[in-house]
Amino acid sequence: VKESKDVTFTLFLSVFTAVLGFFQYGYCIGVINAPQQIIMMHYAKVLNIETAKNTTGSFLIEEVVKDPTIMMLWSLSVSMFAVGGMISSFTVGWIGEKMSRVRAMLLVNIFAVSGNIFFVVAKSGPSHILVIIGRVLTGLHGGLSSGLAPLYVGEIAPTALRGALGTLNQLAVVIGILISQVLGLDILFGTSKTWPLLLSLSGGAAVLQIFLLLICPESPRYMYIKCGDVEGAQKSKKTSSNCLKIMLKNAGHGLLGEEELNLDEDRNIFDSNYICSSGLNGETLNIFYYSTDIFNKAHVRKPIYATIGVGFVNTVFTVVALFLVEKAGRRILFMAGLLGMMVCTITMTLGLVLQPNIEWMSYVSLVSVFLFVSFFEIGPGPIPWFIVAELFSQGPRPAAVAIAGFSNWVTNFCIGMFFPYLAKLLGAYVFLVFAGLLVLFVLFIYLKVPETKGKSFEEIAEEFRRRSKKGLGGPTEMEHLGANQEA
Repeated sequence: VKESKDVTFTLFLSVFTAVLGFFQYGYCIGVINAPQQIIMMHYAKVLNIETAKNTTGSFLIEEVVKDPTIMMLWSLSVSMFAVGGMISSFTVGWIGEKMSRVRAMLLVNIFAVSGNIFFVVAKSGPSHILVIIGRVLTGLHGGLSSGLAPLYVGEIAPTALRGALGTLNQLAVVIGILISQVLGLDILFGTSKTWPLLLSLSGGAAVLQIFLLLICPESPRYMYIKCGDVEGAQKSKKTSSNCLKIMLKNAGHGLLGEEELNLDEDRNIFDSNYICSSGLNGETLNIFYYSTDIFNKAHVRKPIYATIGVGFVNTVFTVVALFLVEKAGRRILFMAGLLGMMVCTITMTLGLVLQPNIEWMSYVSLVSVFLFVSFFEIGPGPIPWFIVAELFSQGPRPAAVAIAGFSNWVTNFCIGMFFPYLAKLLGAYVFLVFAGLLVLFVLFIYLKVPETKGKSFEEIAEEFRRRSKKGLGGPTEMEHLGANQEA
């Protein structure tokens, strides 16, 4: 029995609803960028920090951004989103298994809604504290949602569409970033009066997701394999076309319990290096957190519009990846993207270093940023979100996603917190650090990560066993069910 490639309405609705969590994640990444100077000046006003003022009595932004207290509070405002993500990402596996995928995604929106409430009231109290608390809470949501959504989408997607539908995770992220950048313009919500509203608008997506999740079916794979609920799985089967029909047709006697999917059976897959593939998402966040500042250094007259341009290019190339990932495969796109990013970090460095003496080198920096995000979205951006779920069978999958998510959030935090200090220390040469890391990632993908295009979860697990030269080892879930290769 071959799996259908048709996208049913239920499948579309379920995937759309799941990736709304990623939209919120992207919005929270991008929204903090545009109002940076406005928020920093508000912090200075609230804290009565003495800095140089102009003739009208207003703070000089050049002095505010240099104040060590304001700089520290701003770094915390950016990076505490990642701290929340780090904390919650470890619980993805436990929550996803105990509560089910859909109920877990429903529950975690409590963090999103409460965090956005803190943003709304930020100007009515100690704004620096309220913003940081709001960032932690939305980060808690982001850490859970960015793990639960790939689990759910990966389990309901037909094998032939798993890569394309998995890419929608990243597409939702970049659309969230782009919308936050547009709304952050000073002609919209990027003003001294409306910045709290700007920070809180992702709460609308949280409310929408709550209502839609109430009508989304549970993952049939989870219901059948984890819960042993054949009837419940049959009710959910429309989400993944006829994949459950294949599972039931080939099933042997009895159902597979969680204990049969022992983590030890796939321990050879748990090479810690594999988790690096997820951490790659953090590598490019310096572009989104500090893109306006980067363009300022490149002497771009309207840096916020250049940042929006980056967001638009980001979205376009994610759509390109959506169509390429099931044709070119994961490995090719991943390595091509990494190599392109490496070249761009080098040219970006050259542009920033030489532009004081060669004026046109500022355009080299600008083009390098655009090309950097283009290469990122071709492979390293979307693929880590779903390839981790592809590399593991049903039992260890939630734990693997949790560990990989933690890797991503640690990288996210380090960049958000320390990039300004590292940039101050190394200047334009800061991007060479990323170039070196990208070389290591290329080697890692080439040597360690197999191609997963068009393969079932069980075929991928079998590939790892062959690579480890340990034989077949313990049985996978579909071997218990008697599945053939077409499943």
